[in-house]
Amino acid sequence: MEQKVAGIAGYGEKAQFLAEQYESIEFEDVHRDVLHLFPTQPSEILDIGAGSGRDSAALARKGHVVTAVEPTKELREEGQLRHSMQNIQWIDDHLPALRATKQQVRRFDLILLTAVWMHLERQEREIAMREISELLRQNGRIIMTLRHGPVPDGRKMFDVSAQETVELAGQSGLQVRHVSERQDMFNRSDVRWSIVALEKI
Repeated sequence: MEQKVAGIAGYGEKAQFLAEQYESIEFEDVHRDVLHLFPTQPSEILDIGAGSGRDSAALARKGHVVTAVEPTKELREEGQLRHSMQNIQWIDDHLPALRATKQQVRRFDLILLTAVWMHLERQEREIAMREISELLRQNGRIIMTLRHGPVPDGRKMFDVSAQETVELAGQSGLQVRHVSERQDMFNRSDVRWSIVALEKI
């Protein structure tokens, strides 16, 4: 099944190395530009592409109930091992359809997509934006980081832009709350990031 998820190519065999890399930077540093947009009261959060669970765990420690979606089996197992917390539920699921997530018939106050969007082709991004909008409660928010730069060997990524993301969001009933850019946190000179925050009005 996992081989059908093209976007996870190159992650399974490097899961332990990648988990160490992800865990080497703090949640507050990754999301420093949009921390003011995260919920302050206990909320239901969906972390799509949760990786090693760094963000899911940070949010769970703040009292939120987190659903961590990770399609790469090895990364999911790393996350479960590193962050065994009662208020994190791990799910094997993937964009754009999120079938297993939708089966739970739940809505979320916040949906987080950190370094995920670039794994989807244009058509998949259109579908995914509609799906995540439907999973969002009224006045709920989506926080995304978009990767720009060369594709690492063995991975499958596509060019994405903040402008296109904002346009797709508008088609799915979402309004922009924040757009910014930042340099890469691992000091790669050829990689940069866009941060996009959206809200369901």
